Amino acid sequence: MLAEELARRGVAIDRWHGRLALSPDPPVDAAWALNIWTDPREMPVPSIGMAADSLRAIQRNWGFYPFDHTARAGLITERLPRLRPKPLKFPCAAPTGHLGAWTMLAYDRMLVSPTQTSKFINGEVVFEEDRSGPPSRAYLKLWEACMRLGAWPQPGENCLDLGASPGGWSWAIASLGARVTAVDRAPLEPAVAAMPGVSFRQESAFGIDPTGEPPVDWLFSDIIAYPQRLLGLVQGWTESGRAARIVCTLKFQGATDHAAAEAFAALPGGRVLHLFHNKHELTFLWQR
Repeated sequence: MLAEELARRGVAIDRWHGRLALSPDPPVDAAWALNIWTDPREMPVPSIGMAADSLRAIQRNWGFYPFDHTARAGLITERLPRLRPKPLKFPCAAPTGHLGAWTMLAYDRMLVSPTQTSKFINGEVVFEEDRSGPPSRAYLKLWEACMRLGAWPQPGENCLDLGASPGGWSWAIASLGARVTAVDRAPLEPAVAAMPGVSFRQESAFGIDPTGEPPVDWLFSDIIAYPQRLLGLVQGWTESGRAARIVCTLKFQGATDHAAAEAFAALPGGRVLHLFHNKHELTFLWQR
């Protein structure tokens, strides 16, 4: 997906270094990239000590991307300040500390970037998971999306969860103390439906006219639908003025619909990104 997106943007890829696309072109904002190294440079490293000294001379905090020559890289890592990020306890804001990235290109050559777009090592966001409450792990996408947005449902706020069944997102919303109306043709898991603040409407999300709905603080959607059809639904809500914020999953069935993703990204106030907890999906974030 990333290779296709970069080709559409006119970005050449010299080669792949594991999941890392190496390009002679300047970095671009790519939706499918978990992390973008914004100031990459090659450095000769004839010795382990010189490699560690070179990194420390630039800055303190570095995240290592493992692919090749990992044993030698491990010896370099031992000489750097150790990073031990703990799983995040949601709700929480994204880290703000400075973080660079590096990898071994060859036995005696590193690729380093003092800056990157993600505040997480290799863009990998890890939460303290709840393995007993939610009916699925889909709630992790909602947590990550809200953290990236820098906001999440507050107690007393009104939320609409489209395509809610079995209820992973509704569970996450209600757990924050907000009120949530879950909409789906299939029922919620009974434990979620019984949570305080949860109400249920058994109907199709595509049959709802936003102009006939009361305003909501949050509109959430994890609907399984073709992105072009979903685009019309989201446009209806953004144009109606009935939602203050939108978090929506774009699910791709078969080939990736890059044109639809670009249309979502073009909506004023919106952005599209690939979360660590997404699969063959993107997430659309929007706020009025």
